[in-house]
Amino acid sequence: MAQEKLGKILSSVAKRMRADFEQSKNFNHNGEAGTSREVLVRDFLSGYLPSHVEAIHNAELVTVDGSVSPQCDIVLIDQGTPPFTTLNGYRIIPNECVYGVIEVKTTLDAGQLVDACDKISRLRRLRKTAYRPIPGLIPRSTTAYGRTYEYFPTSGIIVAFDSLKLETIGNHLANWCASRDPVEWPDSVWVLGKGHLQWSDPQHHSLKRSPAPGDVLVQVDAMPDQDVLLPLALHLNIHFSDAWMHPLNLIPYSGATPLGTLVKRWEL
Repeated sequence: MAQEKLGKILSSVAKRMRADFEQSKNFNHNGEAGTSREVLVRDFLSGYLPSHVEAIHNAELVTVDGSVSPQCDIVLIDQGTPPFTTLNGYRIIPNECVYGVIEVKTTLDAGQLVDACDKISRLRRLRKTAYRPIPGLIPRSTTAYGRTYEYFPTSGIIVAFDSLKLETIGNHLANWCASRDPVEWPDSVWVLGKGHLQWSDPQHHSLKRSPAPGDVLVQVDAMPDQDVLLPLALHLNIHFSDAWMHPLNLIPYSGATPLGTLVKRWEL
């Protein structure tokens, strides 16, 4: 069957990623090792994201009001995003063009989980305002985190190469989320070789791509011969298949910067 073939392919991909991960441990500099692992995840994502979504590594997000994000491991952006700055692979991205961020962790523990959750919370609260309205277009919206947005809100996903027991990570995540609004919660957590944490509708028990008030956190263990890459690939495709954005309006980003001096008019 087709799904069995895809499962076998992704199982071999998981083994190769694990081997590359083990090789990255040989880097003497922690920064180089971390970068190589982020690139491994980015390259995997690029093969399974919808065609209008691009995964980039090493970026900052900026907003019209001057807010700047911390450095992001992996950012999922619209393919039509203009590069504000590209220097040695480092990019500055208008927040309006961002569909999601992915935090990559070598070994996920309580401290690393809180760090990733805090960053996702801050990034999701960055404003998205610089869009051009299209006359006559039926208004479009997205419902997530118990709210309705006039844009596609920034998704936040955590991917780790290893972790504490997945149940322990689930306990830490539930505790972190308990005192916070769902708009701050990560969408899911994935750990190679172990499984993933995702949100579920308590009434219908269906897994959801994003949390909402009243949802429950569930632990899904990986199949021993499959790892988490098949469900992750399917999840990414479903999660971002309907990601969308209004046309970007770059003029607000110019602020008060003069664009020229008007010196003459011709009346015909």
